[in-house]
Order: sequence, then structure tokens, then C-alpha cells
Amino acid sequence: GLPTHQGFPLIGKQMRAGGGVISFELHGDMETAKRFMNSLGMCKVAVSMGDAQTLVQHPASMTHSAYTPEEQLEAGISPTLIRFSTGLEHIIDIKKDLSQALAQAEASMGGICLNNISVR
Repeated sequence: GLPTHQGFPLIGKQMRAGGGVISFELHGDMETAKRFMNSLGMCKVAVSMGDAQTLVQHPASMTHSAYTPEEQLEAGISPTLIRFSTGLEHIIDIKKDLSQALAQAEASMGGICLNNISVR
């Protein structure tokens, strides 16, 4: 977890380390997010976030698709929000799949989809 997050003090009290579920937003629009999702290979697209496999979700077109765009934004769901649950695959394989999916999404929009991310 990030030290600046309000829930950071709970790490160590409720768990040994931060969790493997993260959310991030892509630059672009709903079509950029869909292109990213459709370009994933090893990482599985799924609404569930608990599995041994790496799972990725696009809430605007999956779990919250019945909401109006206004209701989605009110619930904190942007058109480019991606939820990502890290599985047990090797980190190099996960990074390769995410990188190639980002490259395809970026190619479709002619720009950078995601800034300032570092996976260690």
C-alpha cells in the first residue's frame, strides 16, 4: 500500500503486507479500455477478483454496465478504470502481457495510455 493512503496504518495489523489487487485508470476513453482488455493474453478477463490466476476487470463494461455513465462516475467508476488482481504466474509473464496490451491500446489511440507505473 501507499504510505499516503488513509488505510496504510492497517498494514501490519490486518495483514503481513499489502494486497495484490490494484486499480488504475488509462488515458483515453471507453474504447481504449476495451482495446486494452481485449488485448490481454495470459491475464484473464473476469468479474471475480479472487483466484490463483491473474484476473483483470473493466468495471464500466462489466460489473457496472447497467449503470448510466452518471451513476458510474458517482460510484467512482470512470470509463477507463481497470481492476487488476495479481495471480501466481511469474511476474515477468504478467509484465509482458500487460505491456503488450498497453502497447496495442496506445497504438489505437495514438498516445500513451498509462504514465508513471513501475512494477518491481
